[in-house]
Amino acid sequence: MALPAEGERLDPQRLFGAAPSALWLEIGFGAGEHLAAQAAAHPEIGFIGAEVFVNGIASLLDHLRRQAIANVRIFADDARLLLPAMPAASLERVFLLFPDPWPKHRHAARRFVCRDTLDRLALLMRPGAELRTASDDPGLIEWTLRQVLMHPAFAWPATSPGDWRSRPPDWVATRYEKKAIAAGRRPAYLRFRRRVPA
Repeated sequence: MALPAEGERLDPQRLFGAAPSALWLEIGFGAGEHLAAQAAAHPEIGFIGAEVFVNGIASLLDHLRRQAIANVRIFADDARLLLPAMPAASLERVFLLFPDPWPKHRHAARRFVCRDTLDRLALLMRPGAELRTASDDPGLIEWTLRQVLMHPAFAWPATSPGDWRSRPPDWVATRYEKKAIAAGRRPAYLRFRRRVPA
């Protein structure tokens, strides 16, 4: 999937051949098992997956081929290059699952969740849209909560520890998640909502 000309926006209808009922984005889809499972479960939705690693892209393509999934488009580069080309208020769900935590203080600026990207996502997500993130790194979990809760466009509707300690039924386990759990690390599953503008 190529970016449109500078100053233009992606057209979901042209991208998928027909206008999907909704558009979901997965940032850094890893081996692609989560993205493929979501796309198979929701054939009416258009999925865009952004990933820089060739092995992950090849793995996703294999999932798509074996399951005959046709509603996924791949952006083989940094998602931050894709976001400016997305139409405003076009996304109903965004996934960022087990990203690199960049644990060293000097690397924190590389974390995807920050004010700039949240500002961009706020423009791209429809009111009520969901941002799902997950990590097994305590430092990144704390960082993510702090960054998102400070942003006026997002709300965290959690009401009990079960809301972030248990993976929701429709949240497909990833290879990395299984590895983390097997190693004794406890992931947090965070779901945020795009607030309805006042």
